[in-house]
Amino acid sequence: MSLFNIFDVSGSALTAQSVRLNAISSNLANAEVVSSSADAAYRPKYPVFSAAFDAMSDDSVVGVRVDKVVESGLAPRREYQPSHPMADEEGYIYMPNVNVVEEMANMISASRSYQGNVEAMNTAKQLIVRTLNLGR
Repeated sequence: MSLFNIFDVSGSALTAQSVRLNAISSNLANAEVVSSSADAAYRPKYPVFSAAFDAMSDDSVVGVRVDKVVESGLAPRREYQPSHPMADEEGYIYMPNVNVVEEMANMISASRSYQGNVEAMNTAKQLIVRTLNLGR
């Protein structure tokens, strides 16, 4: 693994964490959206990551990739509010099963991971520049 591969690894991690942050923000934005049926209710989305391998070499890890974005399998919350305009014929409304506290914790984790990868890239850049300055 060359020193320049660190930019590929950190870059792929930045992309993955960006997808994660977008999914979290979508979940938070739709946390209180009301639907008239369980099928129409918003389902939280979560990215699935996997290790990316270099096919040209000896299967060395070269980063992370987003395999897919999956929807939560949990049933939406059902609340009895017969006066709500979106209530079904039984008086129930359906809301996404989004835990706002859990999503905020995930956001902090993704943000710190993103910041850590930016720092890794900056440190690698500084090391390359210092190495080049040794030759002067």
